[in-house]
Amino acid sequence: MIIIGVDFHPEFQQIASLDTDTGELQEGRLVHREEAEKFYRTLAAAGQKVRVGMEASGYARWFERLLAELQLELWIGDAAEIQSKRARKQKTDRQDAQHILKLMLKDDFPRIWVASWENRDLRQLLWHRHRMVQTRTRIMNQLQAVALNEGLRSKKRLWRAGGRQQLESFRLAPWASRRRHDLLQLLDRLNPTIAELNQAIEQEAEKCPEARRLMTHPGVGALTALAFVLIIGNAERFPCGKQIASYLGLVPLEKSSGNRRRLGHITKQGNSLVRFLLVEAAQVTVRSLPEWRSRYFHLMVRRGRKTAKVAMARRLAIRLYWMWRQGWDYQQWRSSVRTQESPEIAMVCTRTPSN
Repeated sequence: MIIIGVDFHPEFQQIASLDTDTGELQEGRLVHREEAEKFYRTLAAAGQKVRVGMEASGYARWFERLLAELQLELWIGDAAEIQSKRARKQKTDRQDAQHILKLMLKDDFPRIWVASWENRDLRQLLWHRHRMVQTRTRIMNQLQAVALNEGLRSKKRLWRAGGRQQLESFRLAPWASRRRHDLLQLLDRLNPTIAELNQAIEQEAEKCPEARRLMTHPGVGALTALAFVLIIGNAERFPCGKQIASYLGLVPLEKSSGNRRRLGHITKQGNSLVRFLLVEAAQVTVRSLPEWRSRYFHLMVRRGRKTAKVAMARRLAIRLYWMWRQGWDYQQWRSSVRTQESPEIAMVCTRTPSN
């Protein structure tokens, strides 16, 4: 077997390889993508068993597809944990590749869970819709500013037929008029696109049994449910809800020592889109369920509005996790809570999650 440690960069990759049969060690730099592709195709054509290890990084999707096409084994590792295992103070590309190779040879390489290609493609749908909505919001804010400068304060009424007619009727200077015209054109183009993406998300959520189950919870729609399922991937990776909250970056930073305990802001690790959607969905849940509303106002008085929103998002994430893990919809969850103590409280974390 040939084991290859790769320090991956957008323009090139530094490799350190070892043939376990002959003991031959090779090092080199492969320029992307022609030279790298030729190297790995040569290995695959020779019929040798190859295992490649690299840190999780961006801009490597073409490389993952190449190795999958050639049926070469790829290990992707946690970059932070790989860095923590480094003893030397010096850091170069050559040493990084050697370090990854040594971890693989010692069977100490911190592999992480990697989503399927279908999963990652659906994530692109969610991100595309999210960016389109952000762009539309910026355009609408600019048009609101134009209206306010002309003395019109309509808020949401500005996007109705009457509000738009008023906005278009203002006599503006030439370039201000051009800006208004272009912004309205962009808005008219974005609205159908976003509607089409929303429909696609709803269709994909209907195909996913886990997402349909999570959508029965008040405040959770197709977008939040599908995003949660895609990012978590497999609920069995996490033994308890506390690790779900940590995985999504909804737990506070902690710098404690001795008898002194210091907690900071949330870590914001993990997927920012799911975290954003959970905060938004939790606000709808607060308006829908009296017990959640009571809990929210209690936290808001004690800790402030922002902390209360994050706390409710964390609670919602744990609730969705246990509904998924137990295979329950919302009504089954409610029935279970009435008859026994909630798993959100009863379950105790006893082991670390698998990446």
